[in-house]
Amino acid sequence: MKKRYLTGIVITVLIAGTAVIQYPRLNIISGYAAKNLCSCMYLSGRTKESVIREDNNFPPVRIAKYQTATAGQSVTASVFGMMPRTAVFQEDIGCRLITPEGKLPENPPFPVPHNCPPPAPYPQGNLAPVDTVFAEVDYEALHRSIDRAFAPEHRTRAVVVLYKDHLVAERYAPGFDRETPILGWSMSKSVLATLYGILQKKNLIDLKDSSLFPEWANDKRKSIDLKDLLQMQSGLEWSEDYTKISDVTRMLFLEEDMAEVQRQKKLSYPPGTHWYYSSGTTNLLSGYMRGIFEDYQQYLDFPVVELYDKLGMPTAITEMDLSGNYVYSSYTWMSPRDWAKLGLLYLHEGNWFGEQIIDSTWVSFVSTPNGHSNGRYGAHFWLNAGGLLPDVPVDTYSMDGYQGQRVYIIPSRQTVIVRMGLNEEVDFNALVSGILKAFHE
Repeated sequence: MKKRYLTGIVITVLIAGTAVIQYPRLNIISGYAAKNLCSCMYLSGRTKESVIREDNNFPPVRIAKYQTATAGQSVTASVFGMMPRTAVFQEDIGCRLITPEGKLPENPPFPVPHNCPPPAPYPQGNLAPVDTVFAEVDYEALHRSIDRAFAPEHRTRAVVVLYKDHLVAERYAPGFDRETPILGWSMSKSVLATLYGILQKKNLIDLKDSSLFPEWANDKRKSIDLKDLLQMQSGLEWSEDYTKISDVTRMLFLEEDMAEVQRQKKLSYPPGTHWYYSSGTTNLLSGYMRGIFEDYQQYLDFPVVELYDKLGMPTAITEMDLSGNYVYSSYTWMSPRDWAKLGLLYLHEGNWFGEQIIDSTWVSFVSTPNGHSNGRYGAHFWLNAGGLLPDVPVDTYSMDGYQGQRVYIIPSRQTVIVRMGLNEEVDFNALVSGILKAFHE
C-alpha cells in the first residue's frame, strides 16, 4: 500500500513538473491539437478517433485531451486541463483557431461556392479517367514502387501518378480515397505562388514592385520587392522553428492576423542577398494580395474563380485566420487528384487544356534557382537543380509540405507524382526514381 502511495506521489510530481516546464508551450500544443482535429474531422470527414490515434499521436501533442461540440462543429483541446483552445468549423471557410484572448468574428463573408467541374475525363475534368495503356510503361514495376511507398513505416496515405496527361496509377490507405481532401501544409505556399502568377498575367503586379507597405516607407525595407518575397530573400527577421515558441508557432497558433507578423519584422540582411525559408513571408504575401483588390469579397473569391474552378478542383479550400486572410503558408486542403492537377498545370507550362492560366515565363521563374539557396529553392517551389535527389532528373521541382506531402513535377519525363502521408522520413529519391524507371523511353 505504501509503495503504491509513493508511486502515485512520484507520478503526480512528474506530471506537475512536466506541466511547469511545458507551461509556456501549452497554448501551442492545445492550439495545434484543436485546429488539426477540427479540420481533419470537418474538412476530410474523418472520425475523431482516427485523427487522435493517427494524426495527433506524437509528442507532445498526444497529451492533449478533447471535447467536441457536434451542434456547433467545434473542438476544444487542453493539456492537463490547462490552456484550453477551441477551433470552430464554418462551411466554405474551414476551421479557425480562436486566439486565447479573442473570439470568432460574427457573420464573416464567404467565398463564392465552387462551380461544377467540366464534364471531361480526369485529369481535365473529374469523370472517370480514360483507360489508356502505354507500351513503354512497365506497370508491374510501377506498382512495385508504389507498394514500397506504402510500407507500414512510411505511413503513406496516397500516391497518384500522371504520365503524359493520363492517370497511370493511384493508391490510397484505408479511410482515404480520390475525393478525400488532405492538408498540404507548406505545399500551400505553391498555391500562393500560382495565384501571384495569375495576378502577373492580369498585369495586377510586377515582380519589381517595392515600397509594399506604409510601415516600410522610411527605412531600408522599402527596397524589398515582390521577387524578394516570393524567393524568400527579403532579409526580414524570422524564426521557422516548430520545436519551441518561435515566430512561426506564434503566428499559426496565437495570432489573429497572420499577415501582420512578418510585416513588423526588421531587416537582418540586405534584401536579395540571403535566402531563409519563412512561412511568415507567405502570409505577408497573402495580406498584400488582399490589398490589391477593390473589396474583400474579390480577395475571397479570387482563388476559387481563377484557379480552383478553372482546373476543376472541387475539393480545394484554403483556410483563413481570424482577420480573414487566407493562410497560404500552411492550410490548403485538396484531394490527391486535385493536388496532381496543380502539378499538371506546371507541367503544361501554365496552360490548362487550351487556356493559359499563368504565363510560361512565370513557370520558369518559380522553377529557376534563386541566388542563394544552392539550387534548392526557386519561388515558393523546391528544386532538384542542386541534385538533392541524385537519381531524379535535375529539372524536377516540387511542392513540399510537413510530414512528407509532395507534388513532384518532372518536365523531362512528362510526369507528376503526388505522395501524401504522415512521415517525413521517406526515401523520396527511391520513390520518384523507382516510378520513373517504370517508364521505358
